[in-house]
Amino acid sequence: MGADSMTTGVAGGHRVAVVGGGIAGLAAAHRLQELARERNLSLDLLLLEAAKNLGGTIGTERSGGFVIEAGPDSFISEKPWALDLCRRIGLSDRLVKTRDEHRQTFIVRDGVLRPLPDGFLLLAPTRLWPLAFSRLFSWPAKLRMVLDLVLPRGPALSDESLGSFVTRRLGREALERVAQPLVGGIYAADPDTLSLAATMPRFLEMEKKHRSIILAMARQRRVQQPAAVEGGAPGEKSGARWSLFVSLDDGMQSLVETLAERLPAGTIRVGRAVSAVLPGTSRAGTWHLCLPDGTSMEVDAAILATPAHHTARLVLGLDQRLAEQLSEITYASSATVTLAYRRVDVPHPLDAFGFVVPFIEGRSIIACTFSSVKYPGRAPEDHVLLRSFVGGTLQASCADLDDASMEDAVRRELAELLGVVAPPELVRIHRHPQAMPQYCVGHIDRVGAINAQLSRHRGLAVAGSAYGGVGIPDCIHGAEVAAEAIVAALS
Repeated sequence: MGADSMTTGVAGGHRVAVVGGGIAGLAAAHRLQELARERNLSLDLLLLEAAKNLGGTIGTERSGGFVIEAGPDSFISEKPWALDLCRRIGLSDRLVKTRDEHRQTFIVRDGVLRPLPDGFLLLAPTRLWPLAFSRLFSWPAKLRMVLDLVLPRGPALSDESLGSFVTRRLGREALERVAQPLVGGIYAADPDTLSLAATMPRFLEMEKKHRSIILAMARQRRVQQPAAVEGGAPGEKSGARWSLFVSLDDGMQSLVETLAERLPAGTIRVGRAVSAVLPGTSRAGTWHLCLPDGTSMEVDAAILATPAHHTARLVLGLDQRLAEQLSEITYASSATVTLAYRRVDVPHPLDAFGFVVPFIEGRSIIACTFSSVKYPGRAPEDHVLLRSFVGGTLQASCADLDDASMEDAVRRELAELLGVVAPPELVRIHRHPQAMPQYCVGHIDRVGAINAQLSRHRGLAVAGSAYGGVGIPDCIHGAEVAAEAIVAALS
């Protein structure tokens, strides 16, 4: 087997490879470089990406005054790791917050956009008066939600599905009308299989500590609300500078581009796939990265920042048990359909960040973001940019539609829901096959078993959205933890 020399970074240093050039791989490579500098450690660093472009699902097209996101359009500010990385790489002054004058969400009920009641936070209401007057829920559903105030704590379980938890505490309609579409927009998942402990553990803690979810969230709201200062929105921590969701002024690809620019010249190799990871032969503790053309690279350590199903194939010849464990993490496919219209052609006032669609409505769209309303600079002044989502676990067949059928389905439903009948001035479809990991019940134990098996292979680590969170901050955090583990192993 031929060898492919590694000549990036510091000659003669520890040879470390990162496989995968999504946000996790880039963050891992950047952190490796930071740690090497801090600890005076010589690293010969290489990042291998099979695709022609970096970023994974993150990608931005800037055209004609429009900022069109292929994947994530923002990240959450409550988790600090993405904000901290932006600060370290000089992007803080390019961060933008949401336009809070339209900070609300619509939910489709019987073909009509209904506002989420004021004070309704993700799964439960914190204010009963707005709930009472909401047209989103039936009266039996409202009374069932209020029953949470007197219900006892549930049984002590190692894990429970989100669907089971919400139904148990707040009733089936709360699940079907709010929790399922809101959580579906985040995880593209079926709430009846989604692990509560892995995705929203704070609600488990609320039940343990306060018994009632409504009481717990109301108390939390009272504590946080006075802390909104200096541009912070209600509900943010004291001194918070940012809204709950944060983006970059010219799109999320700026994060990818800046990370890539800060890596040493020659570090990144795109269009370079890895087919297997095997033990090295020159000395103990090294690794062979096998390439499809029959050549290989020998490295001292590697971070596999690829989807779990791909990582499983990479390690199959090394550790069959590890490959089986990784394969247990299933994935869903999704797609985004972005449409640009003249503002005069959209009858709806678009006085929200967007809407979500419950599965029981039987529609193709699972959510739609009013991108030009949510963030400044996303469209010219006299235009709007709408980004619809299709697919996910519950509507998998929609993600398989051809482009024309997908566009037709989305336009038809936007006509019904927003009154848009004019043809769009721009259409972009971005597909993400098998890109969303499903955190099914037992996910925490599953990841624990993966980490335990992985600990048998010194100098090998994994990173990405499959393990500790699907959001950009979680991916960054997991990647940086992996980098620190690799440096510790090398040291």
